Amino acid sequence: MDTSKFNYQNTEIKSQMGGKIVRKVSIKNGKGYKSVTKYRKGKNIGTIKKHIHDDHIHLIKMGKFIPGLFSDCKCKSRKNRLK
Repeated sequence: MDTSKFNYQNTEIKSQMGGKIVRKVSIKNGKGYKSVTKYRKGKNIGTIKKHIHDDHIHLIKMGKFIPGLFSDCKCKSRKNRLK
């Protein structure tokens, strides 16, 4: 299957414990990216963006669920310290 002309975009927003997590997947012209952004009290505390493997792009095109797609996208949150 030719994935060079396949375009796809999806966003998932999850609210939890005073913050939210935004997971995005975008595929354009056969190249894919995934990103995870964390917000706390309306402020961005971390974002990570990575490429999607070609095998995963093929599975997304077929409409298959990929367990653990974002498992390697861990945001390191900043610690607020009082001075």
